[in-house]
Amino acid sequence: MHLSSILCRAQEAHHHAVARATTLNNVRLVANVAAAAWAREGLAAGLREDRKLSGRAFAEAHLLSKEPPTADYRGLSENPDRGHADPG
Repeated sequence: MHLSSILCRAQEAHHHAVARATTLNNVRLVANVAAAAWAREGLAAGLREDRKLSGRAFAEAHLLSKEPPTADYRGLSENPDRGHADPG
């Protein structure tokens, strides 16, 4: 299961807050490293989410009809009595 970008950004902010609030240098160092790791993971999660959305939009676009239904455009034909050839 992949982490969401929202969770990653929240964890990054938490670790930045820990780093700012502490007086111990080693805790600050570890918190800053953790915040940087969450930032990288947040970036990767954002890219994953964008790919997922664009892939879904691409798939839905192919489900849309390329031409309107026959009854809607039969009058636009040069031969309205025959209409257009029905695709397969």
